[in-house]
Amino acid sequence: MKLRFYRSLPALLLPVLLLLAAACAPAATPEQADWERPAATAAVESAAAASTAIPSVPAQPDIARTPEPVESSTAAGVPDNPLPTGEPAAPAAGKPTAIPPAEPTAPPAATAIPTIRPPTPESAPPAAAELAGISAWINSDPLTLQQLRGKVVLIDFWTYTCINCIRTFPYLKLWHSRYADDGLVILGIHTPEFEFEKDFANVRQATVDNGIVWPVAQDNDFATWDAYNNRYWPAKYLIDRDGQVRYTHFGEGHYAETEGRIRELLTAAGADLSDDLELPSDQLLDPTFVNRADAFLTPELYAGYQRNVQSLLFGMDPYIIQMDYYQSSDQVVEFAAPEQRQPHYIYFHGSWAVGPEQMTHGRVTEDYADYIALTYSAKSVNAVLTSYAGDAYRVRVTLEGEYLTEENRGADIRIAADGESYLLVNEPRLYEIVDSPAYTAEKELRLSSNSADFSLFAFTFGVYQDGP
Repeated sequence: MKLRFYRSLPALLLPVLLLLAAACAPAATPEQADWERPAATAAVESAAAASTAIPSVPAQPDIARTPEPVESSTAAGVPDNPLPTGEPAAPAAGKPTAIPPAEPTAPPAATAIPTIRPPTPESAPPAAAELAGISAWINSDPLTLQQLRGKVVLIDFWTYTCINCIRTFPYLKLWHSRYADDGLVILGIHTPEFEFEKDFANVRQATVDNGIVWPVAQDNDFATWDAYNNRYWPAKYLIDRDGQVRYTHFGEGHYAETEGRIRELLTAAGADLSDDLELPSDQLLDPTFVNRADAFLTPELYAGYQRNVQSLLFGMDPYIIQMDYYQSSDQVVEFAAPEQRQPHYIYFHGSWAVGPEQMTHGRVTEDYADYIALTYSAKSVNAVLTSYAGDAYRVRVTLEGEYLTEENRGADIRIAADGESYLLVNEPRLYEIVDSPAYTAEKELRLSSNSADFSLFAFTFGVYQDGP
């Protein structure tokens, strides 16, 4: 389940905050194996609160608002964004860490949204907010909830590169096939996480690629998202025939419960559901992951500076800890990845342009000298990549210094005649890179391309027995 951060952050905050952080942070020593919350983060927070030269930033991101459904089901399974655990390696001598990782903590609860008690006679279910600010429709003429009165409506907030959303598609397809003739209408509200997800052609292609046939509305300005006080991708709001929200679910899982509520509301609306259909089960976790007491899933990692600086401002761990990254927003920088790299962080080596949402290769090379490195723990690895020029480019992929094989390659990996494993990136989307037979811990993944079009937005990870 993805949690939405504050939408925008002035770029000029970046050099100010991180230079202050660098000045205030003490040099780490080999003895500092267990760091507390870094002094750099404290310096950033203090500076943001005290300095009049820094534009004001809300004390809390606007994701803190909570909807008030009649029932609220929380996401089950593995949380998407637990902080890294385990002791980080001590920094190499002579290379102090300006932004050390946070002290290991337990994974957070799957969602902060509380369970709301069923209604009492004095408390009527809340009315569903009308759709607002829709810029385009796919698979349908424009619709309103008022037009759909008398039907049961399932609103699904999603965005097409969200792996958590992608994992729910088989269940949405099942419900559409089972209940569309009985009065269920699924409305996909596509609210973008990245700028390229606002493009109509990209979203339309994503619906084709994923076999989505129900109506999809583009909510590029977050108007419908805000009308529902939503905070998550994916999020589902189940609305009865009278236009009242009767059930919500945030994240993956609880598919049998959700279908049960769909059936209840359809029956109340007059549908004949005397069939004896089997309710769907949640996806199974990989047994290797389940049976390891020390198993840990690498959280989703973002490459753009907006997400990383926001993490620092709100007291969370960033996704990148190379200091040059924070001093060089919207510039091409020469990075040198350290020999000793801590797990669950993204490292860059070579020439890279630091952008608000992505990191882009800063030059054309011939020998794959520049790379992205990451030590992760998971069964599967995915990456959100794009090609701004529109031409396909090649990304070489290695795991622990070796090419991927037929046994551990993701669905988008190709294997050349000489054994080289690579991606062809020709459109902005999520690419499936690694799908190992079982969960593995702390394996180094490298991505490298000679193209100056090579752009990384995010990494996501999975521990399901089947699927990305």
